[in-house]
Order: sequence, then structure tokens, then C-alpha cells
Amino acid sequence: MPKPYFRADNFNCRQSMGYLTRRVQNLTNPHAEAIFADQDLTFTQWICLMGLREGVAETNADLARHLNHDAGAVTRVVDDLERRGLLRRERSKTDRRVVKLILTPQGRAVAKMHVPPIVDFWNRVTDAFTHREIKQLIDLTARLIARLETEPMHEPAAKAKAKKRAVK
Repeated sequence: MPKPYFRADNFNCRQSMGYLTRRVQNLTNPHAEAIFADQDLTFTQWICLMGLREGVAETNADLARHLNHDAGAVTRVVDDLERRGLLRRERSKTDRRVVKLILTPQGRAVAKMHVPPIVDFWNRVTDAFTHREIKQLIDLTARLIARLETEPMHEPAAKAKAKKRAVK
């Protein structure tokens, strides 16, 4: 095992992966919301469509988990997208308790239509990076995500989550 990089005696937010990734998200979201401000779709709705399109999510619960949103809030977004004919709900053939979300052809078209302005945004904010640096940043971030997805939950947080599930 390599020597740990982070140490308590010199740790600060400017070197904290958590702080930096949160800061990127907090700076990105207002730009993305502004891109969608004059559209008939919100950024959150688009993210849901893209998650379904890319296979990142199949269910309401998947979307809630990936968006880090309350399941009820995601249900309202999904309800609206379904009303507009952009997706449909379908019971799983293998587990009737599971309701899958399926993009309609119109939903696929709407998701695709909104990609160019997001691509333009990311090209603008990464214009000082080389292609290699962008690829490296994406690869390292994907590795960090994969590692975090396998990291056991800190004990008190895990107990609190289990307790919350048991109450429902």
C-alpha cells in the first residue's frame, strides 16, 4: 500500500477532493440552469433524460441516487416527463415490484437536442486544457467514482441509513 497522500497536519479545503468536486458542481449548476432557462425543459429534467438514455439509470430510485435528490422530487420530475410523452413507465418482466423508465423516441430526440449547448459550455471552460489533460481529468474522476462506489459507509452513517430504511 502506498504512503497516504493526505495528512491531518496539512489538510485544507483547497486540497480536499470532496471540497473541490463540490465546488465544481456548485459552479457548474448555475451555468447549466442558465442554458436551460429559456427552454421548455429544466436542467434536472434533461439530466434525467440523459441518465436514462445513457443507461446510467433505469428506475426512479436509480435517478434519485445518481442525482442525489429526494425520491419524491424525482417522482415529480418523472411524472412531468411522462405527461409530456418523453418517457413511459413499464413494469419489469422479471420483478413486478420494479417499474422501469423507458425513453420514448420523442424523449431521445429532446435529450439529444439539448446536448450541443452543454458541449459548448464544457468546451469553453476547458479551453485552457489540452485534450490529454481533459481525458486524464475524466479518467481520474471516473476512477475516484468507481472507488467511492465500493467504499464501505462510515459506521454511524451506515447505521443511520439502515434505521431510516427500517422506519419506512
